[in-house]
Amino acid sequence: MNSIFIIDDHPVIRLALRMMLEHEGYKVVGETDNGCDAIQMVRECLPDLIILDISIPKLDGLEVLCRFNSMSTPIKTLILTAQCPALFATRCMRSGADGYVCKEGDLSELLSAIKAVLSGYNYFPSQALNGNGAEDGNNEELELFKAVNDRELMVLQLFAQGRTNKEIAKGMFLSNKTVSTYKKRLMQKLKAKSLVELIELAKRNALV
Repeated sequence: MNSIFIIDDHPVIRLALRMMLEHEGYKVVGETDNGCDAIQMVRECLPDLIILDISIPKLDGLEVLCRFNSMSTPIKTLILTAQCPALFATRCMRSGADGYVCKEGDLSELLSAIKAVLSGYNYFPSQALNGNGAEDGNNEELELFKAVNDRELMVLQLFAQGRTNKEIAKGMFLSNKTVSTYKKRLMQKLKAKSLVELIELAKRNALV
């Protein structure tokens, strides 16, 4: 029986996943809602597979991925997220994920992805494999996003969700000054003249 660990900050989603996985014969060995606890708990139970959301507090999913990938015993990781594949799927692949599934998809796709990853295959949407983004109209903006690093992208997402500098700093274990620095870098890299422009650009590219 394959063991699975769930990392998602929504309790309802964790419960639904646990029920579905146990019904399919998998053993859920643990769950948590944040990146810091996830690192410690996964090291203790070493599951066969981790189901990981990207937008989690304390340590975001991309940072958690990198840390799992650097462990002496690599663990298979499947991303389950509401995030835009055009912006995140390739980043997750580079950070060591074995698969990427959107939460909006059918549950049967998630089960297919779990089976594929546990069998040693990768499971990614075409955007990650082709290097293509979303619609043609956004291609120019998606090119700009290539200059944005993972940490900056997570900060931008929180701004787009309406969080303040102080809230972002607290949630990501950063100082206010660091968040301000990230904001300035984002405005430069994405050619935005104001935070409002930055947020509009984020929303246009489904970064909410």
